[in-house]
Amino acid sequence: MEQTGHYLLSVLKFDNMNRVIILLGFITLMLGVPGFNNAQAQIIDGAYKREDLSKRKPVALPYVREADVVWSKKIWRIVDLREKMNQPIYFPTVEADGRTNLITLLLKGIENGQITAYDARNDDEFKVPMTFEQVKEAFGATTRTVNVRDANTGELVSREVKGEIRTGEVKQFMIKEEWYFDKQNSTMNVRIIGICPIQEYYRDEDVNRENVQRRQVFWIYYPEARGLLASNEVFNPNNTARNLSFDDLFLMRKFNSYIVKESNVYNNRGITQYLSGKDAMMESRKIENKMFDYEQNLWEY
Repeated sequence: MEQTGHYLLSVLKFDNMNRVIILLGFITLMLGVPGFNNAQAQIIDGAYKREDLSKRKPVALPYVREADVVWSKKIWRIVDLREKMNQPIYFPTVEADGRTNLITLLLKGIENGQITAYDARNDDEFKVPMTFEQVKEAFGATTRTVNVRDANTGELVSREVKGEIRTGEVKQFMIKEEWYFDKQNSTMNVRIIGICPIQEYYRDEDVNRENVQRRQVFWIYYPEARGLLASNEVFNPNNTARNLSFDDLFLMRKFNSYIVKESNVYNNRGITQYLSGKDAMMESRKIENKMFDYEQNLWEY
């Protein structure tokens, strides 16, 4: 009888242990189900979990030996953000879905010390660094008194305007780049050297806003900014499953532009210094075609 009691007790203990094991297994299984433990942390805004671009690093560019470069030319070109192809650089004007536009990104990088701004007033050779306060001054973001027309009386009245950076006034970017022919792999390549935002604004005395002014605000040394550009996403209007980074956009040349200057013997003078209107446009195309023809003329068919 005593042996039977011990047997029943051991069976009950074994049965209880199985129940505990099954219960623990069930709890573990349910904790692994998305939404059971922490529904908020498991929410995915879409059909799949997207890659976190903030940790992405720029693709390393191949080393170029000076001895392999048989031809090169520096080119300055304008990227107008009002063109449809360039709108992903201009929008969104307000941060949305973790994305921001290029000028806002550059300003954040300057303010946080991730990249350095260089004075654009005298040259484009990245000689004079600028602080964020100096960048604000270059934008005209200073508190000042201006004359504005009163909507009710039509008379000019003086008002104090608090200085702020109006990123929407950046309608163009200037890109400085170097094109070169590499005899090692027999290809024409390009490297972007710098980026400069161009602000469009009106003078305070131009109350009717008739004459738009343009100024180069600052230069960014592109190789230094690649880490910041590679970790921020650009909207792809054709396929949101293949959004690019700003670095991808520039390296893959997914923008439209026109040439405004080439390296030349006349102190690198711009096209508008000796031509205007249609003639300036034709000169821009002539420079573009001349680079294309150089590569093509190296081959025999």
